Amino acid sequence: MEEFRIDLTDPQQADPEESRRCQELCFKINHTMPTAPEYRQLVSELFCGHIAPSSRVMPGITVVRGKNVRIGERVVVMNNCLMMAAGGITIEDDVQVAANAQLITNNHDLYDRHVITCKPVVLKQGCWIGAGASILPGVTVGRSAIVAAASVVTKDVPDNEVWGGVPAHLIKVIPPKGN
Repeated sequence: MEEFRIDLTDPQQADPEESRRCQELCFKINHTMPTAPEYRQLVSELFCGHIAPSSRVMPGITVVRGKNVRIGERVVVMNNCLMMAAGGITIEDDVQVAANAQLITNNHDLYDRHVITCKPVVLKQGCWIGAGASILPGVTVGRSAIVAAASVVTKDVPDNEVWGGVPAHLIKVIPPKGN
């Protein structure tokens, strides 16, 4: 995945309006009962409508650049998820994201800390991200893959594999169902 850069000293690139919009919506979401009628509307607004009606995101959520997030059908994102989405986050259908997970698409330049380097994060259909796991910039987690709790994922996870640890590595291959 190709990296791109955002200069945070450039107001157009920094996008302070989007920052403020996300901060305000996250605050409202995190102070609204998830069963309240307005909760769903706030979540949809945070992601600019790019969340399927069958998906749910639990509070406390922290999202930076929510306009860059796409969430498919039947996705569950549990409490206290951090989405730093400058590089773009795609969550395909039937994904489970456990509590305290971090989806991070950007990092700071080694020499100029006012520049962030960005690569997308993609969670493929049916994958499961364990509690407290961190998915770092440029990572794709494959179809039906599992990332163990508290793992730090620095490279792509293939389909149907369980990865865990710091940094995450292959633990086992998931056998076909029925074997």
